[in-house]
Amino acid sequence: MKEQHNLEIHRNREAWQRKPLLRQVYADFHRLIASHLIRDASGLTVELGSGIGSIKQTVPECITSDLFPNPWLDRQENAYQLSFADDAVTNLMLFDVWHHLEFPGTALAECRRVLRPHGRLIVFEPAMGLLGRLVYSMGHHEPVAFQQPVEWFAPADFQAADPPYFAAQSRAHRLFIQGEQQEQLKGWRVLKVVRLASLAYLTSGGFSKPQLCPTVLHPCLRLVDSLLSRLPSLFAVRLLVVLEKEPD
Repeated sequence: MKEQHNLEIHRNREAWQRKPLLRQVYADFHRLIASHLIRDASGLTVELGSGIGSIKQTVPECITSDLFPNPWLDRQENAYQLSFADDAVTNLMLFDVWHHLEFPGTALAECRRVLRPHGRLIVFEPAMGLLGRLVYSMGHHEPVAFQQPVEWFAPADFQAADPPYFAAQSRAHRLFIQGEQQEQLKGWRVLKVVRLASLAYLTSGGFSKPQLCPTVLHPCLRLVDSLLSRLPSLFAVRLLVVLEKEPD
């Protein structure tokens, strides 16, 4: 798993360097995430699954991390087994990480442990509007897995230090939009759920597909996206969720 993961990360870094539209799109995503952070001096701001670490360009104080180490990241972290002390973190960000968590309840409990009371967990994921379902089902290698049962907590023999690869892109949509297993969110307050149209993201080609649109059209695409986002059931392809840790 480590070799495949690092191969993808290095490919993503190469795509990042050669695709200016992709960089602009991610800057928009990161600014949206940053607008929901608690910005004060107490506690830490941490991103799990940072990949190429691009969040630093928008949130320079962020501690970047991933499952495996890389020289451009601050530290190695595992969502099932975080190294931070209890109540040490103010903001915790998961960008395209939630759908890789086979046992979301186990990871969520660990996130809750390290967050201070009223600290925030920000999740950014694929959204399953009609357009999103089409794109992620036909144009992405990871499964959407709408019908796959969700095992909320890991079994007793689960090896947290070496989790197997897992992906199910519809997981966040099913929980935060369809309301599956909402009872599992006890101890959390859902502050915001936003579904976004993002033709800009789709036409950038992401990290694996060719860029389909000149970068100069990004402002126009941003305007179109703001209009299409008013019809999320049809056009949503990205999902932002902001959770707050309720005190015990």
